[in-house]
Amino acid sequence: QVQLVESGGGLVQAGDSLRLSCAASGRTFSSYNVGWFRQAPGKERNFVAVISWSGGRTDYADSVKGRFTIYRENAKNTVYLQMNSLKPEDTATYYCAADERRYGRNWYEYVYWGQGTQVTVSS
Repeated sequence: QVQLVESGGGLVQAGDSLRLSCAASGRTFSSYNVGWFRQAPGKERNFVAVISWSGGRTDYADSVKGRFTIYRENAKNTVYLQMNSLKPEDTATYYCAADERRYGRNWYEYVYWGQGTQVTVSS
């Protein structure tokens, strides 16, 4: 079992930055691939970014490429999502998810999920 807790969300203005954290407890977190997904009200859950267990591979949705950076500190059992140049369309609840085998863009491939953190970007 892995327990995930997101933090760092908030209300910001367009162009601002935020850093989201995904803190894990439980089994060895360093063996898990971790993804970030987001979901706006009334919309489906969408892929944002993913990082491999070692941190050696990353992948981003086109909509955030060049603005968001995913990275991890396994010694702290934490994965981060640095979000720069935020836009109103980035407004959503952001979730982190973990899986030992899956490394992909499909939310249903991930076993463990956090409760989400709200990001609101005003124009």
